[in-house]
Amino acid sequence: MNIKSFLTLFALIICCRAVAQKPAISHIVTHNRATIICDPIKGQKPYPSWGLFPKTDASIRKITMHVTLGSPDSLHTAHWDYLDHIILRRKGGANAPELSYELGRMLTPYGSIYNKGWNWKWQVDVTDFAPFLRDSVEIVYVHSGFEDKTVGWALTIDFEILSGPPVVTPLGIKPLWNKAYKYGDPNEKIEDNLLPVNYNSTAGAALSRIRIQHTGHGMDKPRGCSEFCSRWREISVDGKIVDKRDMWKKCGENPLYPQGGTWIFDRAYWCPGDLQQPDVIDVWTKPGSHQVSLLMEPYTATDNIQAAENIAAYLFEYTAPNQKTDVAVEAIMVPNDEQRFSRLNPASSDPRIMFRNLGSDPIRSLTIVYGTQGFPTKTFHWKGNLPFNQVAEVILPGEIQEKDGENLFLVTLNQPNGKKDAWSGDNNMQTTFTAAQKFPATFVLQLLTNNKPKDNSIFLLNAKQDTIFQKTAAQLEPVTLYTDTIRLSEGKHSLRLVDTAGNGLQFWAQPANGDGHLRIFDLKGNLIHAFESDCGTGEMFSFNAVKGLEFNTTTGRYAFSLYPRSVVDHTQLNVVSNKASDMTVQITVDGTVWQKHEYKAIKNATFDYDLKHLPTGRIIVEAFMDGISQFKGRINKR
Repeated sequence: MNIKSFLTLFALIICCRAVAQKPAISHIVTHNRATIICDPIKGQKPYPSWGLFPKTDASIRKITMHVTLGSPDSLHTAHWDYLDHIILRRKGGANAPELSYELGRMLTPYGSIYNKGWNWKWQVDVTDFAPFLRDSVEIVYVHSGFEDKTVGWALTIDFEILSGPPVVTPLGIKPLWNKAYKYGDPNEKIEDNLLPVNYNSTAGAALSRIRIQHTGHGMDKPRGCSEFCSRWREISVDGKIVDKRDMWKKCGENPLYPQGGTWIFDRAYWCPGDLQQPDVIDVWTKPGSHQVSLLMEPYTATDNIQAAENIAAYLFEYTAPNQKTDVAVEAIMVPNDEQRFSRLNPASSDPRIMFRNLGSDPIRSLTIVYGTQGFPTKTFHWKGNLPFNQVAEVILPGEIQEKDGENLFLVTLNQPNGKKDAWSGDNNMQTTFTAAQKFPATFVLQLLTNNKPKDNSIFLLNAKQDTIFQKTAAQLEPVTLYTDTIRLSEGKHSLRLVDTAGNGLQFWAQPANGDGHLRIFDLKGNLIHAFESDCGTGEMFSFNAVKGLEFNTTTGRYAFSLYPRSVVDHTQLNVVSNKASDMTVQITVDGTVWQKHEYKAIKNATFDYDLKHLPTGRIIVEAFMDGISQFKGRINKR
């Protein structure tokens, strides 16, 4: 080869490599605000739709499925926490054979308190199904439940596809256990149905990946299985336990709060208002025959036998990782305006990220460059021992710099193990975040404790994470109003309410706990911020303290308390406002208005409502201030 040909070839290789390092992102939307309602006769209703995905020979790095539920345009928002499945039914056309692979599992929120315009977005990685998300694909959202056609959801399913070299080469898929299995039934033991699965490894396979969605349902005696009982699950490969865990999830920390039902109650590996993240267990295997087994904790119910373990499990076979040294930014958790990270934001300091090891060699060192666009970058040298496909969460030191309004935060991963990353296309990420609001440096903090104050604490921290004010649980007495004048230096601060019981300062289904609140007033007595009392494990409010700042009192700010919410004959609505407003209160049952009350020039007031003539069940109380809905709360009449 002459020198001219060599240089031409070299330039072509460099050009191709540069192009290959720039990822392209595409979106395939199969459901776009589709109206989803129940079929109360059958108990489930499918909503199929086709999408045109990349061609078979397209190089795919990652596929993320985004699922959004919102209030529908022409219906009320649905009420109940139903189990919904997102299924890849066919690939290639209407006459193609059914695959029926479960891509995702949605547990719908209690939506009765959400108004028009509300929506929430979740996401889950579905890259394992990339070989089937090609060409024409039928995606089916299967909505379960028994609500009538007056309520529903607006559903959007958006597949975000990142082009690039695959991390491992897929070789095959084998369904494992895919149905709802009876649990605790003395006449049909679950171990007789959850039989071990044998398979012969595909030529070239080095990695067996078990991907499993698993939720518990039903309410038996004596343990409330499977929805409200913790039980363990054990997965073995070739007789060796590769995963054992308690099938239980804390729900009081759900970022989607409050909801109109028992959203804080911990459940059997799921929570209302959540797109479940699957368990992914990687097992290095040698050629030959293998066996996978799943064992549930032994249990026998004594009454109301109805428990079920709903499982969708698959085994994927892959080659060994295609690269030795390969990392990717998984998420920027702080700072970030995304709904899924709302409990962590806005924050004044300590950015938080996750990164994943996609190479065969463990990651032991990494250089992380980060910072807000328009400000100097910072560098952090991480050290650890991260195996293949595992995720590390890192808190980065320093204050989060920002300008007023919207900002961009950027992260770059460099020099994993002191080497060049095999593919830099996923080494960078940026997020949008809104600067913390400016707030008076001097204000009055008002805490009304409920009947169980030993669950609660308050901490006020500065940007260095020093605690400059606190009220610990040991300091608090029941049903006591604490009023403190706080004087801060200028700069960023965070006020945190912590609830160790996970049931907030008030929860409708636990009236015996009482009614508490946490509110902030200016020195003139105007309300300037109110914490949500129905907050589960707590709430954080971050702000930028400015001396001499005064809030505009012509803009309405409101705080509401509806108590009791589990009632026999009456309830009370307390309203606190920083300005006099005309108020309308509507009390509805199943979308029908039963009471309507009009008030003029309301600022601080309490109203008592007689509910004796209303039917039992769910009742919604909604308050409109100057014509705009500012509060919507659920009560339950016994």
